[in-house]
Amino acid sequence: MAFNDITLFSAMKTKFSWLTQRQDVLAQNIANADSPGYRARDLKALDFKKIVRSQEDHIKMAATNPSHIDGRGRTGDFAAGKVRSPYETAPAGNSVVLEEQMHKINENSATHRLISELYKKQLGLFRAVLGR
Repeated sequence: MAFNDITLFSAMKTKFSWLTQRQDVLAQNIANADSPGYRARDLKALDFKKIVRSQEDHIKMAATNPSHIDGRGRTGDFAAGKVRSPYETAPAGNSVVLEEQMHKINENSATHRLISELYKKQLGLFRAVLGR
């Protein structure tokens, strides 16, 4: 069984890919902070609610004993965030605000660390089950 066949690992791989592409877009924004007419860009947020709901049958745990917990949990409905317009636009038409871009890069980095830790924990669980 490949790790990509496991829903959680597949979702983490997708998130890593999205984070990498977002980092490239944010770096381009910062590189063009003084370019006249340049408009700041960002990626559309990754919709994990849709991914989880499409894979919901694969996520449920199997209860092999009547005393086991069946694993039915609420996947949760998260409130959608409102996309904000830039704080300001320069007279030359540039909409890149460095503080805003740095905040987004920091957010991207923190999410990357979180997903990396989740990945390590999941691998640790596999090692524990295999007895290594």
